[in-house]
Parts: sequence; C-alpha cells; structure tokens
Amino acid sequence: MSRLFPAPLLSVALFVLWLLLNLSVSPGNLLLAAAFAVVAPMLLAPLRPQHAHVRRPLVVARLICRVGIDVIQSNLQVALGVLRAGQRPPRSAFVHIPLDLRDAHGLAALSMITTVVPGTVWSELALDRSVMLLHVFDLQDETAFIEHFKHTYERPLMEIFE
Repeated sequence: MSRLFPAPLLSVALFVLWLLLNLSVSPGNLLLAAAFAVVAPMLLAPLRPQHAHVRRPLVVARLICRVGIDVIQSNLQVALGVLRAGQRPPRSAFVHIPLDLRDAHGLAALSMITTVVPGTVWSELALDRSVMLLHVFDLQDETAFIEHFKHTYERPLMEIFE
C-alpha cells in the first residue's frame, strides 16, 4: 500500500487541489485528479529520501499561530517603516544567526517562516548548517533579535523535528 501511496496526505491534497483548480467534479476531472494524486507522489518519492517525523503536534499548532501573529505584526511594522522612510530610514542589516537546528525538514520550515514574515529574508546557510545569514528590514538590537528568533522559531522547530 505504501508503494502505491508513498505520501497519502500529499495524494489527498493533490486530488482536492486538482478539483478546486478546475472547479468541476465531472467524471473526467475525477479520473484525472485520481491519476495525478497517485502518479505524482510515486514519481516524486525518490526526490525525498527521508521522511519527516513530527514529534509534538501541539507545538506545531502553537508555532503556526505564532507565525500568523508575526506576519500581521511585521506587515504593520514594515508598512510604517516604509511610510516613515523619509523621516527615519530603516536600519537594514544582515544578521548571522548561529543555529542549533540540524534537521533538513526543520531548516526547510525555518526558511519558509523567515521568507513569509515580512521584513526578513533567508539569505544564506553555511555548508555545515551551523549559521544562517538573514536580512532584516529594520534592525534595532541585533542581540535581542537573535535571541527572539531562536526562541520563537528555532526552538519550537527543534521540538517538532529533533
């Protein structure tokens, strides 16, 4: 069964997404959605050699809520920073953040979080995965930012994936 459906949740998501994008549940679309939901994960399985193991689902829910709140707050902060740029230009900076997180899935989630939250962009990851370079739109205190970043994002991801 796992050979036919190597990623069952991905298959379900692809099936539903196909139907939503086509806005039709005609027999032809149902057949194409089913074929896509079965074939795509089988073809993509070799590209994902290790499977993620989520250890703390409650931490996942808290992290998603935290990221949602941060997205809203950061949108407002960046908008105000842009509007006030003539009076007080933002202090953009590149920040080196030492990482304790080593799991590939955790690092991928961290990169998505930093890209989704306005005002931060993941710029580089050291080859040994020990340090990441992050661009920050308006940096007040580098030490406080690093501590906040590690506490808010890295630690929960370590609980989830390691």
